[in-house]
Amino acid sequence: MVKAAETGMERAFMEARAAALRGEVPVGAAIVRDGTIIAAAGNRTLEWKDPTAHAEIVAIREAARLLGSERLIGCDLYVTLEPCAMCAGAISFARIRRLYYGAGDEKGGAVDHGTRFFASAICHHAPEIYGGLGESEAAALLKGFFSAKR
Repeated sequence: MVKAAETGMERAFMEARAAALRGEVPVGAAIVRDGTIIAAAGNRTLEWKDPTAHAEIVAIREAARLLGSERLIGCDLYVTLEPCAMCAGAISFARIRRLYYGAGDEKGGAVDHGTRFFASAICHHAPEIYGGLGESEAAALLKGFFSAKR
């Protein structure tokens, strides 16, 4: 655990840049509780050969392990890209208090786009949602990554 000298979103961006250096889609996440970053991760789907190793999932798993609970009560999640349906489900089951995300994802997002998971009748818990935090930086990071791949 690290005292939040940096903000959750700053740490999420650090993790996203590190993911890009590993050749992963540059998405990063950080979980904060009581002003302390307790877990942070970037995408690791290619490295781990695991389609569930999105930044949010990896960070949630680490936070749950550190806290000794599958419920991350009082925790806030910062992520550079709007979560997909799988990650939104994990956020709900983990009982994340607040979700802050950077760039919206019209194709794969499930918070403010697509299925809008948290507004669905099947959602058990919906966090407070704050989108667009660092949106231009997140979008530029993703565009730059995919432009270099083409």
